[in-house]
Amino acid sequence: MSSSFFSSTASFFIVLLYLGACHISDGAQQSTYIVHMAKSQMPSSFDQHSLWYESSLRSVSESAELLYTYNSAIHGFSTRLTPEEADSLMTHPGVISVLPEKRYELDTTRTPHFLGLDVHNAGLFPETTGASSDIVVGVFDSGVWPESKSFDDEGYGPIPPTWKGGCDTGTNFTASLCNRKLVGARFFARGYEEINGPVDESIDLLGFANGTARGVASRARVAIYKVCWRYGGCLSSDILAGMDKAIEDNVDVMSISISEIAVDYYGDIMAIGAFAAMERGIFVSCSAGNRGPSSYSVRNVAPWITTVGAGTIDRDFPALVILGNGQNYTGASLFKGDALPPKLLSFVYAGNASNNDTGYLCYPETLIPEKVKGKIVMCEDGGNSRVHKGEVVKAAGGLGMILANTEDDGEELQGVAYLIPAATVGQKAGDAIRNYVLTDPNPAATIVIQGTVVNVQPSPVLAAFSSRGPNPVTPNILKPDLIAPGVNILAGWTGVASPTRLDSDTRRVEFNILSGTSMSCPHVSGLAALLKSVHPQWSPAAIRSALMTTAYKSYKDGKCNIPSCDIKQIIDIATVTPSTPLGHGAGHVSPTTATNPGLIYDLTAVDYLDFLCAMDYTASDIEIVSRRNYTCDPSKTYSVADLNYPSFAVYVDVAGEYKYTRTVTSVGGAGTYSVKVTSETRAVKILVEPAVLNFKEVNEKKSYAVTFTVDLSKPSGSNRFGSIEWSDGKHVVSSPVAVSWNY
Repeated sequence: MSSSFFSSTASFFIVLLYLGACHISDGAQQSTYIVHMAKSQMPSSFDQHSLWYESSLRSVSESAELLYTYNSAIHGFSTRLTPEEADSLMTHPGVISVLPEKRYELDTTRTPHFLGLDVHNAGLFPETTGASSDIVVGVFDSGVWPESKSFDDEGYGPIPPTWKGGCDTGTNFTASLCNRKLVGARFFARGYEEINGPVDESIDLLGFANGTARGVASRARVAIYKVCWRYGGCLSSDILAGMDKAIEDNVDVMSISISEIAVDYYGDIMAIGAFAAMERGIFVSCSAGNRGPSSYSVRNVAPWITTVGAGTIDRDFPALVILGNGQNYTGASLFKGDALPPKLLSFVYAGNASNNDTGYLCYPETLIPEKVKGKIVMCEDGGNSRVHKGEVVKAAGGLGMILANTEDDGEELQGVAYLIPAATVGQKAGDAIRNYVLTDPNPAATIVIQGTVVNVQPSPVLAAFSSRGPNPVTPNILKPDLIAPGVNILAGWTGVASPTRLDSDTRRVEFNILSGTSMSCPHVSGLAALLKSVHPQWSPAAIRSALMTTAYKSYKDGKCNIPSCDIKQIIDIATVTPSTPLGHGAGHVSPTTATNPGLIYDLTAVDYLDFLCAMDYTASDIEIVSRRNYTCDPSKTYSVADLNYPSFAVYVDVAGEYKYTRTVTSVGGAGTYSVKVTSETRAVKILVEPAVLNFKEVNEKKSYAVTFTVDLSKPSGSNRFGSIEWSDGKHVVSSPVAVSWNY
C-alpha cells in the first residue's frame, strides 16, 4: 500500500468492538492476535528474536505470517490465527500472552491566550531557545496534512541529533514533505488491512493531525504516527506498532487521542506500550474519552499515563433563536453563508413532519418535503451526526434547523459547521422551544448567526461529553488526572476534505473547529513539552505532578461572572452545578504556575511494579505489562494507597480507617510547608501527619501519612470530596480527594 494515507480524514465515530473474524483458512475463522514473548527465554539456537518468533509461529501454523515484530513497546509480534491456533501457541515456551486484536476509538488560536501562554508570560518558557525546539512530540492520530501552515519550519534550527526517526514515503507523500518542524511521519496499516483489505485511497486520502492551530509548545518538533483509518478505526496491532516505533525514534512526548473501554492493564495494549515509554522517560498523555457524563466512563486509566478530560475556553459561536411568542434563546453555530430572510418563518417539529417513528431524529429520508419546505425544523439530538441532520433538513427543503441537546449534553454548546442556518441549543432551551412548537397553533421562528464572541464567562466549564470517574480498573487511583481546553478548538484541517466530511459539502477550510478529549489531550502534550524544556531532568511523573498540583478548581476571581451565579468552583455544564474531581481530576491546567510547583510527587518504574504487586497481579501479568521478570516480595505488604500519586481516591467498602502514604520532593528550594485539609462531609475525617514539612535544600524528600476515617452514613454509590494542600506561602501544592462508598 502507499503512504499517501498520511493524509486521511479523521473518523471520530468508530464503534468500539472486539474485532470479528474476517479471513477464512481451511474452514476455520482467523483473527489478529498480539503475541507477547519473554525475551529472556529465547533459546540459544536463535541469534535473532525475529527468527525465534517465526519458529514459534510455524509450530502452530504453516501459513501464518508476521504482521509486525515489536522490539520496544513489547517483545513479540502480531499475526493472524484461528482460535485453536492461538490457544496452542499460548502453551509454547516463552509465550507470555496471546491477546486478540481490539478496535479503538479516535476520541482537536485563542487557546494559548486563555492558558496564559501569551507575550506577558513569555519569559517562563524558553520558546526562542534551543531547549524547547529540541523536544519532539509524537502524535498518534489519523494522519497529517503537511501543507498546513501549522508545520511551517521558518526560524527552526537543525533537527536535534537525539531524533532517530524519519518520514515514510509513498504515493503522494515523500520525505521532502517533512521539514524541521514536521520531523517524522509514519503510517501503520497492516492490522487494518488484514481486517478490511487494502486501504481505499479514494475514501481515506485526506486528513490532518489533531492539534491546535498555533500549538501550545509552538517551537516543539512534531512527528506523526498514523494508526487510525477512516473506515475501520484504530487497530491495537497498528497502535502498538506506532508506539514501538516512536520509542525507537526517541520522541520526548506521546500524544494519543485514542481510547478503548478500560480493562486490566495486562490486557490493555495502550497501558503496556505506555509503560515501556515511561521507562524511557517519555511522557504519555491520553484522552480520557468522550463518554461523559456517565460515571465509570473514563478510559486510559493506567497510573503511568496522564489522562486528560475536556473543558471549554472563553470563546463561543453564538446563534440566536427567535420564536414567534417573543422568547429568544442563545445556541451555537458555525454556519457561514447566506442569512435567513429577515422575518419569522413557519416552524415545524420534525416528528410531526415525518411518517417514521424516528422522524424526530431527522434520519435520512424520514422527513416529508411538503411539510418541511421553506420552514425551520426542530430536530432532536442522537443517532446520526448533527451535521448529517442539517443535511437531511436541507434535502427535504427546510431552510433552517434548531437542534436540542439531550439530558447527557445538558447546556453544553458545541459549534457545528452546519450546511444550513442552524443552531444547537441546550436542554433547558430545547424543552421550552419544543413545548412552543408543539402547542402553538401557528409556530414561527428564525435563527440569527452571531459570529465569534470572546471573553465568554464562565470559563472554563467541564464539558458534558468528557468521561468521568471513578476509575473502573483501580478505584483507589483518581482518574481523569486533569482537564484542558477541548471544546470548540481551532485545529489544522486538510485542504481537500470539507469541514463536515459530508460528500455534499463542497466547502474547504485550512482550519476547523472541533471538540473532544482528542482536542484536550494535545494541549497537555504541548504543556509537557514546555515543562520538559524548562526541566529536562524531570521524569514523566514529575511533569504530571507539576501540572496536577498547580491546576485550579475555582474561577480565578472567585466567581463565575454571570448574573445570579454564586458558584465559585468550575461548573459542570452537564448539570450546571459545581464539577467534582471525578470529572475534572485535579482541576484545569495552569501552565504558568506549573513551571514552579514547589513540591512534586515523583515515581519510578519500580514504584509502578510495586503497584502491580498491590493489584495482586501474577508474575506473568507483571511481565506482560513491564517486559521483565519481577517477583513480588512475599514478606512485604503492598498497598495501592502507597503509590506516590498527586491525588487521593478512597474506595469505601467498610467503615474504618484508610491509610495512605506520600513522599514529596522539593524543587523550589528550602522552605517550610504547612498542610491545609478540607472535607465537605462529616462522614470523612482526614488526618495528615506530620502537619509541617521542613526542607533545607532542593531535591530533598519528605514523607507524610494520611488517615481517612470514614463511616457508612452515606449510601452506597455516594461520592464526597475534599483536598489536601501544602503551602510555604509562595507555592500551593494541591491534591484532590475523592471518597466513594461502595458496599
